[in-house]
Amino acid sequence: MSQTAVADSETGLPLKELAQRNGLGSAGRMPSVIEYAKQIWSYRHFIGAFARARTIATLGETRLGMIWQVLTPVFNAGVYYVIFGVIINTRRSQSNFITYLCIGVFLFGFSQTVVQNGVTAITGNLGLIRALHFPRASLPIAVTLIEIRNMIASLSVLLAIVLISGEPIRWQWLLMLPLFLLQSLFNGGLAMFVARLGTKVHDIRQLIPFIMRFWLYGSAVIYPVTNFTHRFHGWKIDIIKANPLLVFIELGRHALMKDVELVGPPLHLWIEAIIWTVFVVIGGYLYFRRGEKGYGRG
Repeated sequence: MSQTAVADSETGLPLKELAQRNGLGSAGRMPSVIEYAKQIWSYRHFIGAFARARTIATLGETRLGMIWQVLTPVFNAGVYYVIFGVIINTRRSQSNFITYLCIGVFLFGFSQTVVQNGVTAITGNLGLIRALHFPRASLPIAVTLIEIRNMIASLSVLLAIVLISGEPIRWQWLLMLPLFLLQSLFNGGLAMFVARLGTKVHDIRQLIPFIMRFWLYGSAVIYPVTNFTHRFHGWKIDIIKANPLLVFIELGRHALMKDVELVGPPLHLWIEAIIWTVFVVIGGYLYFRRGEKGYGRG
């Protein structure tokens, strides 16, 4: 039963103070940044259950089921290798091109899928939003959690590809752990940003494939990063180096490949990755929270 408070004329207390004494708040009040974070944490079990249900609903009707989580990036890497590595022959300028390519495809695909599914996290669940009360950030976070689970399975395949291609096991492989954590947090902030953007600009869903394709070509996923460093200089290469997905991919190649030319020193790349992660997580969280009361209305 919901709590109610009746003003006592004899006490002479203002209604606001009386409500505070009885643990009541204003209806429709925007929760503070910390309060909203606590609400999300209190619904962590709901987020996990929702993520599992979405995964089962998406893959449960296919014959191979969860195996598609691994097959999809493998098939993508195979297609890109045939087109760019064999037909266009970009592999000649990069040793162990198949590993170089797979690292880019797997890490870029991690963020790409989060963006593609995150943009409909709110608009695709209006029935749930209008029926139940829960912090709406649970939905883009659940989208991110789904892809984190998928990526964990994909990483095992990626490591197998790296070994088969002849790369030696080195202690630098452990750097994939903090890299995976940073990119997961980055993806979570990105999912919250595009989730609210999808409610304000409905046509953004149609533009996302083109945006991600442009981002793909700008992240040196399917060709050596030297194509950038040898052709661009000054402010142009600075803009290219600031691409967060390029930074994550380059760090992945640094961790898993012994001899690879990077777009910048590893220490600088790590600093950039941390800065981008903090900026996107905080920015995405604050941007999404501002629209909390409007999701599902209209």
